[in-house]
Amino acid sequence: MKEASPIPVVGVLLLSAGSSSRLGRPKQLLPYEGQSLLRRAATTAVAAVLGPVVVVTGALHAELLPELTDLPVQVVHCPTWQTGMGASLKAGLSVLEHHQPALTSILVLLCDQPHVTPTLLRQLVVTQLATQQPIVAAEYGSVRGVPVLFAESVLPLLRALPDAAGAQQLLRQHPEWVATVPFPAGAVDVDTEAQYAALLRGEEIL
Repeated sequence: MKEASPIPVVGVLLLSAGSSSRLGRPKQLLPYEGQSLLRRAATTAVAAVLGPVVVVTGALHAELLPELTDLPVQVVHCPTWQTGMGASLKAGLSVLEHHQPALTSILVLLCDQPHVTPTLLRQLVVTQLATQQPIVAAEYGSVRGVPVLFAESVLPLLRALPDAAGAQQLLRQHPEWVATVPFPAGAVDVDTEAQYAALLRGEEIL
């Protein structure tokens, strides 16, 4: 009799450590459809029901905590957030691996892509299981990026990332390892006031 495939244990990392220097105010707290962008992203991560969710804070730790208090997430502060996204990613990964050593993959997302859905996050996992590719990225336009799933086999490379690098570095270095899930609305993010105004006006890329 064929053995059942092991149930994947996916750790979810929501990176929210930046200072929003381009925007000039905390993008994590910008309201959209009745929620802050941070709470919206955290709620989406929880609703995907994939595994433990860790939110990594940095510049605005105290300000962000009220947005997360009643959600089943663990918050970790990265004291070296200023050195780059790699530092935040590794801080969150360390916490996930400590509390859930049986992880089969890590899913990384940001709070400034308001159109991410639980269905999209689950599709990344389904695609990884179907293709057995070690990395599955969302694809929008010519970009392969977040949300992105890293299988267990490439987690050592995440741990070895320079602090100043992000997960995108692995996608560029190993394009042959990457499967994709179409996500045209991933092109909508919020880095500037103009982008936020466009989001509120409903100028979406679908």
